[in-house]
Amino acid sequence: MRSKFVFLVITIALFLASCSTKDDKEKRSSPNVVFIVVDDLRPQLNCYGSAEIKSPFIDQLSANTNMYLNAVANAPVCGASRASFLTGLRPSNNRFKSYDSRIDQDAPNVPTIGAWFKRNGYYTISNGKTTHEKLDAPESWSEPAWKAEEDWRDYQTIANKLIAKDNNGIAKSHEIGDSLLDTYADIKLITKSIADLKRMQNENQPFFIAVGIQKPHLPFNAPKKYWNMYLEKEILLADNRCQPKNSPKISMHNYGELRKYIDIPSNKNTALADSIQRKLKHGYFSCVSYIDNEIGRLISALKKMSLYKNTVIVLVGDHGWQLGEHNLWAKHCNYQTSLKVPLLIKAANQKQQQKVNAVVELIDLYPTLCELCGISKPKHLQGKSLVNLRTKNSNSTAFSKYKKGTTITTNAYSYTKWIAKKSKQQLGHMLYDLKNDPNENLSLINDSSYKETINYYSKKLDSIQNL
Repeated sequence: MRSKFVFLVITIALFLASCSTKDDKEKRSSPNVVFIVVDDLRPQLNCYGSAEIKSPFIDQLSANTNMYLNAVANAPVCGASRASFLTGLRPSNNRFKSYDSRIDQDAPNVPTIGAWFKRNGYYTISNGKTTHEKLDAPESWSEPAWKAEEDWRDYQTIANKLIAKDNNGIAKSHEIGDSLLDTYADIKLITKSIADLKRMQNENQPFFIAVGIQKPHLPFNAPKKYWNMYLEKEILLADNRCQPKNSPKISMHNYGELRKYIDIPSNKNTALADSIQRKLKHGYFSCVSYIDNEIGRLISALKKMSLYKNTVIVLVGDHGWQLGEHNLWAKHCNYQTSLKVPLLIKAANQKQQQKVNAVVELIDLYPTLCELCGISKPKHLQGKSLVNLRTKNSNSTAFSKYKKGTTITTNAYSYTKWIAKKSKQQLGHMLYDLKNDPNENLSLINDSSYKETINYYSKKLDSIQNL
């Protein structure tokens, strides 16, 4: 009798052990996710065909990714854009309207991508600037969201710190960090994220780590070594520093975000001198090279820990940034310079690059990651999965919204219409032929041969205004 009992116990133990081993194996086989979102990053990178900015590590990563050549932000401002792609919902007249938009205020009952992955067995971590506000949608993360302690402007030189102390945190628009290689926030961010990878490496639970990189957001503060990568006198200024012909006045702004800094003329009617423009572009380029190095450090750690192969990696900018085009700086407008972003997605085990020319939206990220990780999609999503998107889809569209203006972007055209909120009257509109005029220098709004095209896109925008 005892021998039968012992045999039964051993059999049950072996069965449970086999089940546990099977479950653990299934957990480990689920792809991990590293979701890298970069503030104010425009697609001016080597892998996107631009030789001005040195970005060797992003270029190297792109070799194993789907590289989206026409990725469009749904909002040209950080808080609204992040709230949109983290929930998979478009901005509207009622939600995600400004830089400080919060998910827990505008869409409190909608599971974010972090919350959804958490529900589906992932350990979720937020490091750096993922949501605009650190404490927004805290249920998304398995542990409290983390940010470096520094003020978001991240001044590190004594001179700038002294000025900022007596000026509401604001000093110069840039900083050359001599002997400050390890003090900047994004370096601490990547160090923290690598430590989290080590912590999660041997766990039997897949992880989702969001890495919110702060630069190249103003002010352009970076270690000196990255400034030294460029000769300022060789930096070219934009060749279309004027308002596009036939465009409405409402399409323009006076880049108030930039004018807050003490070395920038505060008068909105004062143009920036060429020397200031070169310094700003120098600073932006330096910051991109700086964060490129940090991204390289993170990818290198994934490879050293043998995590790279089974990890889905996303690298995306939250919106674009003007560098003098149309005499505009910063974002906050409906031109493609504010809307187009770099987007790289590496699937687990992906080894080759696939360039995708179709227009895609950032709200497509949520359903795409669900499909890549074998997770069911929540019903509220408004985007589409990009997993099986054809590379030459000329019918794809993207919708973007900023204040009173809504833009539709296709491979052929961009059309924007501004509507007064109360009266519903049209305040202006513009149309650009992106194939023949990719820099949007001439609006075709007064060309009678485009009347049908304008009517078509106008009606299409009306159909989504109140979504």
